[in-house]
Amino acid sequence: MPSVRVASASIATLLKACKTQFRLEQIHAQIIHKGLEQDHFLITQFICLSNALSSLPYSTAVFRRVNNPSSHLWNSLLKGHCERSSFSATVSLFIRMKREDGAADEYTYPSVVKACAGEGRVREGRAVHGSAVRCGVDGNVFVGTSLVDLYGKCREVVCARKVFDGMCERNVVSWTAMVVGYAGVGDMVGASKVFGEMPERNAVSWNVVISGFVRLGDLGNARRVFEEMPGKDVVSFTTMIDGYAKSGDMASARFLFEQAPVKDIVMWSALISGYAQNGFPNQAVKIFLEMSSRNVEPDEFIMVSLMSACSQVGCLELAEWVDSYLSNSSIDIRQPHVLAALIDMNAKCGNMERATSLFENMPKRDLISYCSMIQGLSIHGRGNQAVALFNRMLSEGLAPDEVAFTVILTACSRSELVEEGRHFFELMRHKYSMVPTPDHYACMVDLLSRSGWLEEAYELLQSMPVEPHAGAWGALLGACKLHCNVEFGELVANRLFVLEPKSAGSYVLLSDIYAAFHRWLDVSVVRNKMQERGLKKIPGISSI
Repeated sequence: MPSVRVASASIATLLKACKTQFRLEQIHAQIIHKGLEQDHFLITQFICLSNALSSLPYSTAVFRRVNNPSSHLWNSLLKGHCERSSFSATVSLFIRMKREDGAADEYTYPSVVKACAGEGRVREGRAVHGSAVRCGVDGNVFVGTSLVDLYGKCREVVCARKVFDGMCERNVVSWTAMVVGYAGVGDMVGASKVFGEMPERNAVSWNVVISGFVRLGDLGNARRVFEEMPGKDVVSFTTMIDGYAKSGDMASARFLFEQAPVKDIVMWSALISGYAQNGFPNQAVKIFLEMSSRNVEPDEFIMVSLMSACSQVGCLELAEWVDSYLSNSSIDIRQPHVLAALIDMNAKCGNMERATSLFENMPKRDLISYCSMIQGLSIHGRGNQAVALFNRMLSEGLAPDEVAFTVILTACSRSELVEEGRHFFELMRHKYSMVPTPDHYACMVDLLSRSGWLEEAYELLQSMPVEPHAGAWGALLGACKLHCNVEFGELVANRLFVLEPKSAGSYVLLSDIYAAFHRWLDVSVVRNKMQERGLKKIPGISSI
């Protein structure tokens, strides 16, 4: 017996120092050779390490050779399944444990409940909760905390609160789980109340409250909690930066970014994507270059944001540089979101040959990639090719959405493809049963107006089920000037005077229409109205 204990202790020491799967397998061979496969304590240690270094099937194979496994052994395998396997596999193992008379304890249930919470399986979670009650372990702080977490994540806040209130002992994780539950359903009053009652708080609990307010768009309260937080970490800074970016306040986002003592890849990503999404592409590129100068390696999400910024700039040289940078990085461009952004950037920046090559070599083309290509063709005056590609998309069985129809109608408008535009507008309404949005109507009005069909464009605006936005009327007024139509010009301008009383553009266009027909008295009347209302024509600027 002493020699067995020595061998067991020796292998336990080897396990503590083990870092690779190959070394783990060597230790397993020694366990078998020394006849220690039934040493529950040693095998529990082995399975815990195997869960991290090897595969679950390997851990399971080792487990199956043990006779009458202890609760610790079952729990070690359950934890591995919870962390690395599917929900059904974890629950199946738990059921098997119960059937084979494995004694479930307070360390068993947190893993199973966590698996239920991860999949949002509240029905199965309730069954596990019932089992915990029957086993008499529901009063354990770890079991109770896992149940609060389960019900909170499944939006069953009343159940979460009932479990929370019934806990005899609570720790900071229990309190935080309850705050998460309230914040998850948008009840920041409840979340703040629990947060205020917490006997102690950690960074996670502070960040949950900040994140909850940010999700609701309540940046005032989010900033208040942020300022009160002791020891702000990278997560709290990033949450606030992301919140400001999504609300369009890039000045506040940049200020906090500069204040952050530590900047990780997620924080850089939040700032770059914020600039790209808010229409500041040059700033996004500038921040990316600053990040690169600090030797921070970008991930695929930053590269997608950078490509979005390049698409907005429309600079071919910059797009080629980004494409080259990406190709020489370790990022896999075959990832769908990366490839879609790469196609979109090249298409919008004029490198249609590269965009087409990437598009045609895609294993599976989707609606997003088609729309990127169609938009690129449209921007660069290839309307007929855009129409042909849209028809090809339909022939491949892809169903267009509202965005896809906006893209193709815009392409038809840019190239003055009136019949094609009419066809797609009718297709959207009758075949795909879509109610056209104001943007769809605006595209059609722009198309008809550009092509001289002013009366039809006007009738289309009048037939809209909702009030057309000023952009649609503005497109028609511009066309009235182009085609020298005074009658419609007056009608449309008077409508715009009501919709945009503070805009000088409509007055200037009507004045120009009158001037084209030498109606100087009418020109004078329009200019006097502008002066009365304090409106001024914005002077144009050109540079050579």
